[in-house]
Amino acid sequence: MKKNIVVIFIYIAISFVWIGCKENKIHLGNNIRFDKEENIRYGSHPDQVLDLYTPDQKNNQQREVFIMVHGGGWRGGNKSQLTFFTLSMMQKFPDHIFINMNYRLASATRYAIPTQMHDIQSVVSYIKKKLNYTPKLILLGNSAGGHLSMLYAYHFDADKKVKAVVNIVGPADLSDKSFTSYEDYSFVEKHLIDPKTVPQKIAPVNFASPVHWITEGVPPTLSYYGKKDRVIPLTQEKILDSVLRKNNVIHQSYEFSGGHLDWDKDRNDDFLIDKIEKFIQLLDKK
Repeated sequence: MKKNIVVIFIYIAISFVWIGCKENKIHLGNNIRFDKEENIRYGSHPDQVLDLYTPDQKNNQQREVFIMVHGGGWRGGNKSQLTFFTLSMMQKFPDHIFINMNYRLASATRYAIPTQMHDIQSVVSYIKKKLNYTPKLILLGNSAGGHLSMLYAYHFDADKKVKAVVNIVGPADLSDKSFTSYEDYSFVEKHLIDPKTVPQKIAPVNFASPVHWITEGVPPTLSYYGKKDRVIPLTQEKILDSVLRKNNVIHQSYEFSGGHLDWDKDRNDDFLIDKIEKFIQLLDKK
């Protein structure tokens, strides 16, 4: 019942914000307020837009930033898919800045990697300039967004400012035999990675696999996988945990009852948000 009340309140609040046109604030109850800026361009391509949510608090505190990365098989999806989950996260983390980003989707003429890595880097550069400091980052993504979050944090983060990764049903090892039954695996093999960017003696699927880049220095990672997921098998969780453990990386993983799209349904999202909060608290004590 409590959750239903919160959801109804959020819908009313967002309806007010969107219908009101000129209203640029979101009120989430308990004196939680955020300034909202929608569809900010961080690049010249139409897909390079983001939504920015900043706590409505008048101080100069250097805040950490959540970057939300949507799924969609690298070729589809939109930031709107994570809007309501982002709002729920904002209730739990009212002192954090949130970015919900789009990125350039893969197509017949555009590879996902490294294009989408460049887009995350462009978002990071944008927020650094916007805030006038280099914030600590928490990358949170689902499905392809989980994969992109891990890959960026483990290999492409030049600033080494990623504090943590929240990986939701993201593929971590693209060479996993259980994953090769994925119906779009031919896309993964042939169109996910630009072969011109892959160093010699590294297979493209390994280059694009987050587990390939795990060392002792990669960011702590929390993962969430579905017990009945027919897209991302549970072997991905086991492989990821094993490599993180071998490299002494702080990590936690949890499973939910359901398939690939069920991670934010029923009570699964509440469970996940609670675990994210505890995970970040754990890191803050280190």
